[in-house]
Amino acid sequence: MGQQQLLLVILVTIIVGIATVVAINTFSSASDSANFDAVRQDVASIAASAQGYYIKPTMLGGGGQDFTSITFNDIAFAADSISANGLNALNSNGRYVISGGAAAEFTITAHPASSITGAPTLSSTATNTMAATITPDNLAWTDSN
Repeated sequence: MGQQQLLLVILVTIIVGIATVVAINTFSSASDSANFDAVRQDVASIAASAQGYYIKPTMLGGGGQDFTSITFNDIAFAADSISANGLNALNSNGRYVISGGAAAEFTITAHPASSITGAPTLSSTATNTMAATITPDNLAWTDSN
């Protein structure tokens, strides 16, 4: 009986080890997915604030029907830090970059924190990025994520 019990203990240990590895991989995947969802929500929030900026007259601090010079300093966005030129913002979800500001549209490129190696900074780049084009009445994703 002693050998059977020892074999059973070894078998249970192996099964628990495999289950632990599967659980760690599942948790990591779920964490990355949650980060991507939070980044999508941040981009939607940026788009809504930018569209409000576009509509507001320049006399009241808005864009006056123009996105050309929009920065993170012009819109309401919960950023932990914003670059000196106002085109880069960072929060716990990732890094966001405004580019291509034209009269009727601009692009937001998002670098999710889960895809950035090391601690995210205002100059970090991610292995997986998301991009969206924002117009006065639309938010169009221009990538496959």
